[in-house]
Amino acid sequence: MVFSNNDEGLINKKLPKELLLRIFSFLDIVTLCRCAQISKAWNILALDGSNWQRIDLFNFQTDVEGRVVENISKRCGGFLRKLSLRGCIGVGDSSLKTFAQNCRNIEHLNLNGCTKITDSTCYSLSRFCSKLKHIQNSCHELVSLNLQSCSRVTDEGVVQICRGCHRLQALCLSGCGNLTDASLTALALNCPRLQILEAARCSHLTDAGFTLLARNCHDLEKMDLEECILITDSTLIQLSIHCPKLQALSLSHCELITDDGILHLSNSPCGHERLRVLELDNCLLITDVALEHLENCRGLERLELYDCQQVTRAGIKRMRAQLPHVKVHAYFAPVTPPTAVGGSGQRLCRCCVIL
Repeated sequence: MVFSNNDEGLINKKLPKELLLRIFSFLDIVTLCRCAQISKAWNILALDGSNWQRIDLFNFQTDVEGRVVENISKRCGGFLRKLSLRGCIGVGDSSLKTFAQNCRNIEHLNLNGCTKITDSTCYSLSRFCSKLKHIQNSCHELVSLNLQSCSRVTDEGVVQICRGCHRLQALCLSGCGNLTDASLTALALNCPRLQILEAARCSHLTDAGFTLLARNCHDLEKMDLEECILITDSTLIQLSIHCPKLQALSLSHCELITDDGILHLSNSPCGHERLRVLELDNCLLITDVALEHLENCRGLERLELYDCQQVTRAGIKRMRAQLPHVKVHAYFAPVTPPTAVGGSGQRLCRCCVIL
């Protein structure tokens, strides 16, 4: 092709930019890079972010360093949906943090063989890449993974992680609202070393999934099950039987939990010896009877009871007489007593109590 002095060829003049970009979109990255060297006009077209939605750098793995990933992320930005860094051993946490900040629409990410990355990369991805669907195959040494608020993560992704990461000890899935018991089953069958599970706002999880998890993961120490609204006392019974190391448990907004579940928890080995923190905010069926049961938890340090409407000040005081070291956080909503005809109601303030 012959170009004029102003670096615009005939094709550039005859075809609209939208059509040219459409043509360029069918080219692989090698051809795009070659086209970018032909002219200024083609350089702009070839390096347009819309042409870089899917990138596979496997064929260049020995040459790809962190700065390459950073430059790609700045060039592609929100256009990039799929990136494979398989075998790119020169890529580390710092460059992937920059990548995560710039490419927040990424959906598929292949990090197989990226031996320099650590949990820091997982943190960056969980913080910035909420649309991420597929990641983390063959990271056999991974012990901690945070996928908080990655709302498009599905059971399929969690199952693949569990099958490849048998040493996993800490997993945050809070806000991954599409997950079901299939994810808990995968954890139970593949990750026996699990110590920390955060699954807040995973509203599809049920007793069946947590039963299998408790029976297989006996090292559990911390569980955040806030707003797992389908679980009942059955989950607490299984945790009481099979998880003697449990130290912290959040059941806030689990409205099916009753005093009977707390009875089993408080009478268990973990209740007697290990339990330090229990959160029961908005557990509407919890009463002062549960507080009597918790007197068996001699190591309890903090108890959350915000908006537990059947818990009274008197019940809290009786419990603290037996457990003077425990800090109890509760909220007593304002109430208005009946008034005489023609009179005005006086609001009796029931407020936040930290005892």
